[in-house]
Amino acid sequence: MGGKKVCIVGSGNWGSAIAKIAGSNAARLSTFENEVKMWVLEEEVGGRRLTDIINTEHENVKYLPGHKLPPNVGVDEGPDGLRLISDIIHEKLGIEMSVLMGANIASEVAEEKFCETTIGCKNRQHGQTLKELMQTPNFRVTVVQEADTVEICGALKNVVAVGAGFCDGLGYGDNTKAAVIRLGLMEMIGFAKLFCKGPVTSSTFLESCGVADLITTCYGGRNRKVAEAFAKTGKSIEQLEKEMLNGQKLQGPPTSAELHRILKTKNAVEKFPLFTAVYQICYEGKPVTDIIRCLQNHPEHM
Repeated sequence: MGGKKVCIVGSGNWGSAIAKIAGSNAARLSTFENEVKMWVLEEEVGGRRLTDIINTEHENVKYLPGHKLPPNVGVDEGPDGLRLISDIIHEKLGIEMSVLMGANIASEVAEEKFCETTIGCKNRQHGQTLKELMQTPNFRVTVVQEADTVEICGALKNVVAVGAGFCDGLGYGDNTKAAVIRLGLMEMIGFAKLFCKGPVTSSTFLESCGVADLITTCYGGRNRKVAEAFAKTGKSIEQLEKEMLNGQKLQGPPTSAELHRILKTKNAVEKFPLFTAVYQICYEGKPVTDIIRCLQNHPEHM
């Protein structure tokens, strides 16, 4: 007793994967209380409540099937522009916020395949505590102080991944996708420098939260997958989300819409042609081939 309490809010594939790590470490380390609580949006799976299945069988059979959770786990945009989720939680709950982002596909983390991640934490001491809770031999944590930059990477990479998926659906190859990744990274850095309150250094984009997460999201992940199907089938994003994602949500298209509104208010739309092309293809009926025109005419090539 007397250790720090650990709670996981959310139980999708990532919440379940991180619960596996945090639950095991909390049970092992005296720094933390043994019991880890998980908050779950109640659903029925095969006639049984998901919470009952997790508590009795220690497995999230819907979102992370085949992986046992440790037994100690149970169950926007504002008027001034960009608002990070961490800002909103801090405002509502009055607690200090840190963020974890990285090249961390949930199923691979759960399978304990080696990967890196980044924790953005302004408080060095809290950062070390979070590293202790999260790190394992195969889940290696780096702590940086640019928490806003780390979080913005996690949002913007999904927009770039939609662009990568469009290129896949159009039948373009790895050279084209490499251009999407590079130009997307340039726009991510430019956006962060324009909109983050604190300092933004390019070195943060070389951490797992930056270029590594961008690469893995542009080659795997739901945003790329649905965008490829969008380009091939002509079905709407909403229809494909229902058909392909087993109840999960896409992040890339709605984020591109938020970005577009913010960029319009700042008169900066023309500085971010890749972000803009993704938005216009998803929401304004522009042809998917505009993604290639965007690459051809990008200011980086002028």
